[in-house]
Amino acid sequence: MEYPVPISNLGLQFVVPQRPHAIEQWAEVRPLVDGRDLLVDIHPDGTSSCSSRDLLGPVEGWPFAASDEPRRVELSNNDCVTSCCGGIFVTIRRQGDRVLWMSWENTNDNRDPLPADLYFDAAQYDAELDRAGADFSWEGPVDTAARLLAEELVDLTGPGAGAHAVLAITPERTDPARVTVRMGRRDAPWTPEEDLVRELLVTGQEPIQELVQQFVLRFTAQDPGDTFGPR
Repeated sequence: MEYPVPISNLGLQFVVPQRPHAIEQWAEVRPLVDGRDLLVDIHPDGTSSCSSRDLLGPVEGWPFAASDEPRRVELSNNDCVTSCCGGIFVTIRRQGDRVLWMSWENTNDNRDPLPADLYFDAAQYDAELDRAGADFSWEGPVDTAARLLAEELVDLTGPGAGAHAVLAITPERTDPARVTVRMGRRDAPWTPEEDLVRELLVTGQEPIQELVQQFVLRFTAQDPGDTFGPR
């Protein structure tokens, strides 16, 4: 006798990093399954590999996006690159009116059990992605500033940005908080001493939108050729 496959509900929760030296300073996006944080069960000491930065841009490019083509997705890590310290992977695919999480992998070998295949209602799943992408209620001033800067400077981060591109936008949870923007040569070895780094201080006293707009005007007025010189 075949029993019906249980259908779960997906939730996405934003968690701001509490450790000032964590590799990822954008907020974690942690998957909730039927209201419970999935990573607490399968990787209790791990960090979600999906951050609020990954929810910028079209939903098709997000880590949790589901299509008919199966995709292997890094779900969590050990605050380190997974090729070094391991992590949890899952394959996500859409099957009709369902979204399936399957083929779990634990490259950390931390003896925590992996879940069985998970099935989600596709309509509920898509609605949750839409909701999370529009939810900024959790943001502090530095999170809002980092997001707005990433949106304003998107033309300097993509493949069409040319030889000089924005390589990183990072919220720094210092006192006062700041957002750093690092620009460098895309096709050159990493040489931080040659990168152009600018900081936007975020005290929470000034309107964030105005701060970002003023920063973008100053930043984009900089001629990368003058800054970096000939190779």
